[in-house]
Amino acid sequence: MDEDSVSSLTPLTPPTSEDARLSWLRLLRSRRVGISTFYRLMQENETAERALEVLPEVARAAGVTDYAIAPLKDIENEFAAARKAGARMICRGEADYPKELANIADAPPLFWAIGDISLLKRPKIGIVGARNASSLGERMARKLSEGLSQQGLIVVSGLARGIDAVCHKAALEGGTIAVQAGGVDKIYPKENTELFWEIGAKGLRISEDPIGVAPQARHFPKRNRIISGLSIGLVVVEAAARSGTLITARNALDQGREVMAVPGHPFDARATGSNMLIRDGAALIRNVDDILEQVADALEEPRTVADQAEPDEKPCTQSTIAESADLHRQILERLGPSPLAEDQLIRDLEQPAHHVTAELVSLEVEGRIERAPGGYLMRVG
Repeated sequence: MDEDSVSSLTPLTPPTSEDARLSWLRLLRSRRVGISTFYRLMQENETAERALEVLPEVARAAGVTDYAIAPLKDIENEFAAARKAGARMICRGEADYPKELANIADAPPLFWAIGDISLLKRPKIGIVGARNASSLGERMARKLSEGLSQQGLIVVSGLARGIDAVCHKAALEGGTIAVQAGGVDKIYPKENTELFWEIGAKGLRISEDPIGVAPQARHFPKRNRIISGLSIGLVVVEAAARSGTLITARNALDQGREVMAVPGHPFDARATGSNMLIRDGAALIRNVDDILEQVADALEEPRTVADQAEPDEKPCTQSTIAESADLHRQILERLGPSPLAEDQLIRDLEQPAHHVTAELVSLEVEGRIERAPGGYLMRVG
């Protein structure tokens, strides 16, 4: 297991008070504190309060000047907005935090949830696909979701238009989890407004993004890893050759999940990605029984509990921030005014995809890069 995997699997003592929960959120929302850095700071300092105390000095030692932690007022405002929306914070290490998600290398330290928390403890299957789905694709997604619900499985998807929406609607009575991009209180897309409220009332909506934040392009790749991370298997119904759906499938493979795909007509561009997955080894899915066969072992045997992992004996907090700055530099050196495919950038950098994606989000927030249609990136200025 690599160092970053170990850092994210380090046992955590969850917050036991309101002040401790504020500190967790404040640490995570502070500049340059990504998921890996959060875990290493917690490991070295044991509590978020102590980590916040040392963070400015750690940043200075790593060459980051003029550093300031997230303002306490901003964190208090997010908590107030969460209470108003009826959202609950679930922190890694708490009983309600799903074990499947805790097992992934970049598990979110916390997320907001609205709805039936008990759904997180039941076995889950992710189903994703095209936003501009065909009628045949939607029929297949509906049939699979209904069948999985009848078997007691929870259907996880991303609350997007197309396949996602069909899956949530079909599984609403049996149990469905919507992983949102942006704040858990933000409706997106508008045509899913009714479904948004229905899932909050009968199912569960979750997001690791701040309350009140409108979804933007940078939020979706992060959202995708949670869809697959929650699930014991991922089913792709329709996907274009270059799509967010294939990013989710790649995440699932990296996380050791079963990847399955519904075949489509070779002439239909919406099925190109699905057919490519099958060509490359994904299980071909015709019906619910095919899915159950693929995930039978995961349903029978409990997954390894991440919180039992051995702690990293050599935390390296200062180098984490320094490494982040170095990766920023490498990314900016390779980007220019001409668009470059994100997949090509990741290959050029020879870094794990989730590391690069996290830094791209940071650079986009800072206004140093922009995304172009089709999965391309450009440097600003």
